[in-house]
Amino acid sequence: MNYTTQMDAARKGIITKEMEVVAQKEQMDVEKLRDLIANGKVVIPANKNHKSLDPEGIGEGLRTKINVNLGISKDCPNIDAEMEKVQTALDMKAEAIMDLSSFGKTEEFRQRLVEMSPAMIGTVPMYDAVGFYDKELQDITAEEFLDVVEKHAKDGVDFVTIHAGINRATADVFKRNKRLTNIVSRGGSLLYAWMELNNQENPFYEYYDKLLEICEAYDLTLSLGDACRPGSINDATDASQINELIVLGELTLRAWERNVQVMIEGPGHMAINEIAANMLIEKKLCHGAPFYVLGPIVTDVAPGYDHITSAIGGAIAASNGADFLCYVTPAEHLRLPNLEDMKEGIIASRIAAHAGDIAKGIKGAKEWDYQMSQARQQLNWERMFELAIDPEKARRYRKESMPEHEDSCTMCGKMCSMRNMNKVMAGKNINILREDD
Repeated sequence: MNYTTQMDAARKGIITKEMEVVAQKEQMDVEKLRDLIANGKVVIPANKNHKSLDPEGIGEGLRTKINVNLGISKDCPNIDAEMEKVQTALDMKAEAIMDLSSFGKTEEFRQRLVEMSPAMIGTVPMYDAVGFYDKELQDITAEEFLDVVEKHAKDGVDFVTIHAGINRATADVFKRNKRLTNIVSRGGSLLYAWMELNNQENPFYEYYDKLLEICEAYDLTLSLGDACRPGSINDATDASQINELIVLGELTLRAWERNVQVMIEGPGHMAINEIAANMLIEKKLCHGAPFYVLGPIVTDVAPGYDHITSAIGGAIAASNGADFLCYVTPAEHLRLPNLEDMKEGIIASRIAAHAGDIAKGIKGAKEWDYQMSQARQQLNWERMFELAIDPEKARRYRKESMPEHEDSCTMCGKMCSMRNMNKVMAGKNINILREDD
């Protein structure tokens, strides 16, 4: 039986090879997975032209996935340096990579990325449009914007961020409800500017049906971007953000009518006490579609440490239903991240995702922690390193400060609680001041 997209297959009762792979990874019955995809609760971003893909699922009942942002810019156009980051991100088990390239040989970088990457690939075609056409923003036509999306689809990217929810009506809400940081989404601000400069409707909203045709043809997953995401905790959960979310919910239903898979993108900067409510609102207004969040970043005052502010928010978001976390690096708000920044961002995001999975009761999540605690109780250092989320750093820290006694560390030495409880419970003397018998 023929099908156009993973959602189309699921609705026709077809189990695709991608569904089989994801079901095995998630320890989930494949029929249950198929039903979740059919109802839009899970997506498998898998462009028909991405031949190297090792598919992953995003959504209800699945492990929380993480995304790594990469790409060349006018100030940092080195493709080889970015490709090194790509390989490192893959080695560190990132499930998705977004190519945010906005200058230079974007097509070459994107095609190399798709060719080599088993991780799903996302892009923001809006970023590429100015360079692709070598035109000022105002002079790009609606048709040209859509043509860039189709070019990315042909190249094999698995999902695209499209800011279709900031239409003229949403823009009017933004104008009437003043914000501290206005529109901080790069793609959203560019579209808002284009609409204002040309006095026209958002082309991705006005010609949404054409966009869906492209997505359906390549099984390109639509990641509906949040142009009005808050860029400060002051702007969180305001009229602009919620109004746009309502529009995204309507666009989700239209996409599902065409069997196009959809994710919804979310905040942004947000105080801790608002995160749970925002996860609930998104799921309600967008009909249970998978939720993809940037952070949330829980305070505005930590430049240089926003991988931490993001991990705090990401863990809370994931535990309350977020399905996909976009990593944030220490360089956020400051510069393009280097390789070390990227590593720190990935680890912070993976910790947040796993913490959320424990809270959500995802199958196998707590087992990892059980095994680590068992290794600690046994003072089995090699096993601890194997289980660590960052084995390289754990080994390095241990090696940098070796204890006198191998069954302890330099924090506690022979006062180590694990060591002494093991001895006492085995009926032995703990001998803190003397050598062991």
